[in-house]
Amino acid sequence: MLRTIITRLLKNTINIISLNGYGMTILDIIFNTIRNREICIDPENLKLKLVIPNSLSKWRAETFYTKEVETLEWIDSFQKESVFWDIGANIGLYSIYAGKKCNKVYSFEPSVLNLELLAKNIHLNNLSDLISIVPLPINDKSSWNKMRLSSDELSGALSSFDHKLDYNGNNLKSFFEYSLFGLSMDDLETIFKIPKPDYIKIDVDGIEHFILKGGKNVLKECKGVLIEINDNFHEQSDTCEKILKECGLKFLFKKNSNTTVSDFSNTYNQIWKR
Repeated sequence: MLRTIITRLLKNTINIISLNGYGMTILDIIFNTIRNREICIDPENLKLKLVIPNSLSKWRAETFYTKEVETLEWIDSFQKESVFWDIGANIGLYSIYAGKKCNKVYSFEPSVLNLELLAKNIHLNNLSDLISIVPLPINDKSSWNKMRLSSDELSGALSSFDHKLDYNGNNLKSFFEYSLFGLSMDDLETIFKIPKPDYIKIDVDGIEHFILKGGKNVLKECKGVLIEINDNFHEQSDTCEKILKECGLKFLFKKNSNTTVSDFSNTYNQIWKR
């Protein structure tokens, strides 16, 4: 309720200030300054630079080296010059980390709210030659459909393409939506000639099993997969396990992210290896 009250007060204040030309100029300066704020996180002397236009992106940056340690260790195990598909790249934290380790990265992120931050972060880290953005969703088939976002927050997650599912397998409550073209992993490789991945990370909060269904040929040749699975979402967890085993991958371990959010207490990063 407090957040709602503050939001309304700010909106009214901004509307009043913007009526004046000078006021609008001042607002532009403030918003652009906030929009382009930067932070540098520097473990291992990698010097990752990130834009932090809001509290969520700042939190993502500050918890990057503690929240999913297993993901960083997994990326550390890549041979140099590996091809890495980061499906559900968000603002590009793991894409950039992999790029800093001298890998060729394809960052898949269909959210219009996250793409600007993703592109800026890649640019800030001088990785435009190593990281390519694919601004389209991945699905079990290639077709036009709806991208549904659960909020308008920059660097937000919990969105879905086509299937209207949230991370628990329930009906996603859409904040706003738009139509765009989605692709299967197999079509990415055969039709669009994107190099086959050595490693794939899939973190899309709900439709991981559909993505795997459309990528069996790609999966049969990759060296490893890290996939986020909700153990309470049985259709997702059972289907993913079946497909990954069919494609010749072996389960190594799973680990829950270091977070205090109780809704994700049974959601794990699973690591699979050929």
